[in-house]
Amino acid sequence: MKTLKLIQSDTYLRPYAEAIEGRYNYAVRREKELTGGAKLSEWANGYLYFGLHKVEVAAPQAKGCRRKAQTKAQWVLREWAPNATAIYLVGDFNNWQKDEAYRLQPVGNGVWEVVLDEDMIRHEQLYKLLVEWQGGSGERIPSYVRRVVQDPVTKLFSAQVWCSGVQEFRSSGVQKCKKGFKRRKASDPLFIYECHIGMSSEEEKVNSYEEFRRDVLPRIAKLGYNCLQIMAIQEHPYYGSFGYHVSNFFAVSSRCGTPEELKRLIDDAHAYGMDVIMDIVHSHAVKNELEGLGMFDGTPYQYFHAGGRREHPAWDSLCFDYGKTEVLHFLLSNCKYWMDVYGFDGFRFDGVTSMMYKSHGLGEDFVDYSCYYN
Repeated sequence: MKTLKLIQSDTYLRPYAEAIEGRYNYAVRREKELTGGAKLSEWANGYLYFGLHKVEVAAPQAKGCRRKAQTKAQWVLREWAPNATAIYLVGDFNNWQKDEAYRLQPVGNGVWEVVLDEDMIRHEQLYKLLVEWQGGSGERIPSYVRRVVQDPVTKLFSAQVWCSGVQEFRSSGVQKCKKGFKRRKASDPLFIYECHIGMSSEEEKVNSYEEFRRDVLPRIAKLGYNCLQIMAIQEHPYYGSFGYHVSNFFAVSSRCGTPEELKRLIDDAHAYGMDVIMDIVHSHAVKNELEGLGMFDGTPYQYFHAGGRREHPAWDSLCFDYGKTEVLHFLLSNCKYWMDVYGFDGFRFDGVTSMMYKSHGLGEDFVDYSCYYN
């Protein structure tokens, strides 16, 4: 077997060649198992299927009619919940009550679906899923939800219908740079400005995407930074976690503004010649059941490990089971979503050591290669 270039380029890695090549070969083999030989980017399209989407479908036509086929808009909501026995869409459109018209139907492999006429829900309305399972039930926020808001009085979180048009909203992909600025070349070193949008104001408040774009971003550009790293983008119920206890992986934190406002910020950063990377959290998830994925379908192991490996011993959070195909599909689709829809150029993964090692790296010092390849 041909030695990997990584090992050839660093003689200190040679004693660990068997471990390194074994891990590499496993990753290649696992990717083929997942994709069936297709591109990983094509496989990681879960965000286009799951969640709430407004779509155009062919409208019914009279038999023999020769007119051009008309279309109509509908809503489609899909969710993966293999342990569920029934799921209902509830919200302010049906007084948060079970309604057969809003009941999801099983379509196979643990997936549930409901198709609704356009006028049955509207932009900015609030909703959740009422998930039932053997012996219990609970309200849940959909796993692929794109917009979550918190009630200022009750402090409870709800999904919010967010669709400014029939087509999927996307970043405009601005490439033309402002005068005096040019895009970073791939070979150029990164000069990274790490930021937390909410804490970027001198005032005692949560700053917004718009205020950061208008007041802070130009200053960063003038200082010569060529890369912006943004923390706390994914929705999280506790602000004090700095965005590291994520509840809704596809939702932009609504504390700082709307999805469109974040896209304008990213487009402007690109216009200043910057790449934009996201501080993404796939190493664990918040334990909350009402806001997050914990006990989503009534089981503790749908997305996470069962037994002793379920909870992170140091972070008071839940550990994803990366051995599950559905979990990998969820997380890889999440990466592609942030690139495709918002225009992020890359990621800084939080807690990588915790993702790689069963020990989570706790009590280990990683002082030399032997610690990594034991």
